[in-house]
Amino acid sequence: MKSIFTKLMLTAAVIASPVLATADDHGDDLTYVLVSHAPDSDSWWNTIKNGLALAGEQMGVNVEYRNPPTGDLADMARIIEQAAASNPDGIITTLADYDVLKGPIMAAVDQGIDVIIMNSGSPAQAREVGALMYVGQPEYDAGFAAGQRAAGDGVGSFLCVNHYISSPSSTERCQGFADGLGIDLANQMIDSGQDPSEIKNRVQAYLSANPETDAVLTLGPTSADPTMLALEEIGLSGDIYFGTFDLGEEIVNGLKSGVINWGIDQQPFLQAYLPVVVLTNYDRYGVLPGNNINSGPGFVTKDGLELVEKYAGEFR
Repeated sequence: MKSIFTKLMLTAAVIASPVLATADDHGDDLTYVLVSHAPDSDSWWNTIKNGLALAGEQMGVNVEYRNPPTGDLADMARIIEQAAASNPDGIITTLADYDVLKGPIMAAVDQGIDVIIMNSGSPAQAREVGALMYVGQPEYDAGFAAGQRAAGDGVGSFLCVNHYISSPSSTERCQGFADGLGIDLANQMIDSGQDPSEIKNRVQAYLSANPETDAVLTLGPTSADPTMLALEEIGLSGDIYFGTFDLGEEIVNGLKSGVINWGIDQQPFLQAYLPVVVLTNYDRYGVLPGNNINSGPGFVTKDGLELVEKYAGEFR
């Protein structure tokens, strides 16, 4: 017969032993669909795809990425409807145009599908459509912070190269920048389109017609890369103040060379990765963060570029 002391020691050992939770019997057959507004031509979204895939692998769930090939928002609305019809456990979606996309998103919520808004839109709009939360960078706030930074550097006028003018969130970046500078946006924003040659030509035409322009603001690699070529051809490379949203291989090179003063990192990896983690834990254990998650803005300069350069276009 075991002594009372031995029994107490065994009992204490059982109580003290950690209980390791696993995904077994906790919703290990979950599927989440991420719908973006990005056209196939926009390489910036590769980071989103990588974050989504890694989260799916680490959490042991199924993930899908869907988007309108040309970036057409009406097409995106139909894709959200199709995603909801497949009855996934959750939908992660951008809210690039509230008026166009609110209908299918709210219909998905009414159907009982959990939704998280990421990348574009706002926390307020996420609440209005019934989403669980918002994960992303408030675009106006990011533009405003960039404008304040530029104002501190002596900028008083600028050109905003908007390559996705049909998306209200893109315009919010330009408007925020103008407000941060304390000036009117007026005609300082151009619709550049997405063709690299057209972007380069339109930037050169604007700067030729407005030689007093202090700065250039681009909204991502799609507009930043051709703008760098435009500035080089007209002899302004490194001589005009240049800020950009987002990161990419050529943007990192521009930061290193001093052609670009700063890039705004909204950390797109987190915008795709975190919603999968949140949804998985919500479905498995009923836990949910109490607040929205701001993934940016963060300013990247040529100082401290080591990890950014290493993972640019992949995870940064």
